[in-house]
Amino acid sequence: MRIDAHHHLWDLNEVDYPWLMEFGKERFFGNPKPIQRNYLIEEFRTDAKNEGFDGSVHIQVGAADGQEEARWVQEVADKNPDWNLVQVAFCDLTSSTRENVLKQYSDMSTVVGIRQIVGRSEEEDRLSGTNNLLFDSEFLRGMEIIANLGYSFDLQLTPPLMSAAARTFSKIPELNVILCHAGSPKATEGEGFELWKDGISELASLPNMSCKISGLPMFFRKNDTSVYQPIIDTCLQSFGVNRCIYGSNFPVDSLYKDYGTLVNGYEACIPEELHPRVFGRNAWNTYFSVR
Repeated sequence: MRIDAHHHLWDLNEVDYPWLMEFGKERFFGNPKPIQRNYLIEEFRTDAKNEGFDGSVHIQVGAADGQEEARWVQEVADKNPDWNLVQVAFCDLTSSTRENVLKQYSDMSTVVGIRQIVGRSEEEDRLSGTNNLLFDSEFLRGMEIIANLGYSFDLQLTPPLMSAAARTFSKIPELNVILCHAGSPKATEGEGFELWKDGISELASLPNMSCKISGLPMFFRKNDTSVYQPIIDTCLQSFGVNRCIYGSNFPVDSLYKDYGTLVNGYEACIPEELHPRVFGRNAWNTYFSVR
């Protein structure tokens, strides 16, 4: 089985995504105009099936109402039983309502994990204050709650936050944590690369931490996918072959590559004998076998 462990879907008639509908606003990953439209399961699975995939993990993506988004994804999964689909839903882990939200998710068969973004771009972090979550005792308590419920946590952050994240997550060894987008690297050489590499080493030292090889076109927009090689090599060396997981980050990464080109680029950077693990088995063990 091949699994795409990081993608999004959206129906703009069903769920409100404020960030996506800010027309004319440049995002850290570029101009979103081409993806400011419905992106439904039919389009995604056609591309994914053409590359041999038969399952995927939907990741929450900034809906105005995270529970509404989760309910809609559950409906999509129910209507497509021939596609293996689970989801990582949003919950504000600092909120007094967190346990009520998580109780609602317990009634949804597809919800296997939670994501609350910790680090975005520097500008967005300044506006949202999310980079302070790692120092919030309520956030830590929220993560303890989801660990006890058997949910995993998808961690999105930037390299300057990695040391703090390693300290925080070392306190919750029972929580399965998956690092999104290889920790948002910004460089493949120099000081920026060394900062990211050191942070990856700290995070990888935690046995409960895995790493998604995903989202790299957001940071490296060159057509030549060999630019990913130093990043991917570091992830494989640091996390090992059983803790690295492929994700397309579609439709966001469709801004720069079609699905087949993206997959082929990642495959070229990863030794062929590791493909069954990185493109399938590891995602299955992380997201599906826990249900």
